[in-house]
Amino acid sequence: MDGDQVRNWLRGQPGASETTPFGPDALVYKVGGKMFAVTPLDGSTVTLKCDPGWASVLRAQHSQITPGYHTNKRHWNTVRIDAALPSDLVLEMLEHSYTLVVDSLSRPARSRLRSSS
Repeated sequence: MDGDQVRNWLRGQPGASETTPFGPDALVYKVGGKMFAVTPLDGSTVTLKCDPGWASVLRAQHSQITPGYHTNKRHWNTVRIDAALPSDLVLEMLEHSYTLVVDSLSRPARSRLRSSS
């Protein structure tokens, strides 16, 4: 999976929006007003929300996964996008981040999101 594929997946999620609140060099992806991913314009990395236990396991197993850059390092990982990291793992992490944030939304917000997709 390359940076363009990652950004296309992020943009394609129900209710997802792409914003630049940190300036023109970082694309922030939100659902329900909450951030679930950040990527630089060059697409070399993606920072994703992650369950703390799984975050630690991923970091121990893959040198391309490090504590989240400029985020709460317990709950976020920065993933270097390169051919050494299996695409199915990248997709699993993308889905996990999006789902964590959707699940944290209020019941009415989740209901609106589901009815719009």
